[in-house]
Amino acid sequence: MGVATMGNGLPSEAKGIVMMKFLRTIRKSLWLTGAALLAVAATASIALAAVNVKSEPTASFSGASVTLTGGEFSGLGNVEAIANLTATGEATYTCTNPQGHASPGQNPVPAQPGSSGPVGLGNSEHNGRGTISSIEASVTDPHPSAKQVGCGGTGSTKWTVTLDSLTATGAHLVITQRNKVVFCRNYTLGGAATGTEC
Repeated sequence: MGVATMGNGLPSEAKGIVMMKFLRTIRKSLWLTGAALLAVAATASIALAAVNVKSEPTASFSGASVTLTGGEFSGLGNVEAIANLTATGEATYTCTNPQGHASPGQNPVPAQPGSSGPVGLGNSEHNGRGTISSIEASVTDPHPSAKQVGCGGTGSTKWTVTLDSLTATGAHLVITQRNKVVFCRNYTLGGAATGTEC
């Protein structure tokens, strides 16, 4: 009896061995391609995380405002990094009764937070180097009721409320790139000018 052959002259048994070797080669190729893609993704995320802080931005508080200056960063790449500073604080008021007598409010109230809005660091035009030259955010009058301020001891609604002072007491800086946080600091009135890590 003869050996069964396929149309190309190979015995069917040999053709099966060739097919198995071919499938093994394809599996190895797919595995290597997947590993290469994973390595590229990991490298890209490491590159994004490799932001170097050359100098910390410093905060100065003055009345209702917080100003950040002096932050220098490198390793940001060519995608623009965006900084946003948010200020928080408190407001104090004078209460005036219906007879026209003024007295300080009993309760300082949280001021309306303020934001610098998005500020680009300029890294996309400066070879991955970004700078915070000056960013400012201010708190504003929240327009509380006489009751919220504590006018008349029980919060009478017949008193009028007049703003005495607005004081920024804290700030929060976030720098993002591609919607990911790459730098974050919290600042407090009377605290370290370079703040603390978020």
